[in-house]
Amino acid sequence: MLATDRHAWTNRWRFIHPGEKALFVVGLLAADFALPAASVAHQVFAAAFLATVIGAKVPARAFWGVMVVPAGFLLAGLPALAVSVQLEGAGPLLSLSPEGLALAVAVQLRSLAAVACLAFLILTTPIPDLLALARRLGMPPALVELAYLMHRLVFVVLERASAARQAQEARLGYRNFKTSIRSLGLLVGGLFLRSLDRGRRLDTGLAARGYQGDLRVLSAEPELSVKRLALAVLMTVVVVASALVWP
Repeated sequence: MLATDRHAWTNRWRFIHPGEKALFVVGLLAADFALPAASVAHQVFAAAFLATVIGAKVPARAFWGVMVVPAGFLLAGLPALAVSVQLEGAGPLLSLSPEGLALAVAVQLRSLAAVACLAFLILTTPIPDLLALARRLGMPPALVELAYLMHRLVFVVLERASAARQAQEARLGYRNFKTSIRSLGLLVGGLFLRSLDRGRRLDTGLAARGYQGDLRVLSAEPELSVKRLALAVLMTVVVVASALVWP
């Protein structure tokens, strides 16, 4: 089981209705994109972090673990936003303008705050609950079923990849750079073929069970709490008000 899924199933807010947590996230995202990034992004980030770590009792290490990869991609794209290329004259000229730098910083801040909101959602809500909520909100059934199946296949592929790598390591398949590249190629190729075979067998199994385009799974359906809905709205209002008062 992935660490994100383990925390999603065991955190303190596991049995809170996903719609309440989704309302909180939507409110924070709306504030993040509606107000100036310099005044609201850090407060949205802090609200998502505190709700995850203090509210849901998810370890801070898990939160930062979810954030580190998206943050790396965002930082890698920073030069493309901050640096402009001029093709006039003898050759291309790279320049760093204050406007471009300000735009890059604003995009980075908004993006990190948005990723923090999504990290809160995936660390506190299991994927089946989120997909059940999406179904109730009118998401096309075909997309919901595809998401269910992809979520299941991810764990199957990871399990097979782990077992295959352990077998390769037991045979000294990673003793040097040359053998490591060869073993990695064999691992990827084998996983691709096994994934295709697994998908075909899954399709055959569903057809044998009379699958008609609607895959029903068990998921907890806690009741909506008016108090918690009001609290989610109130927390969003507090974030917006603090961003306006203390920019």
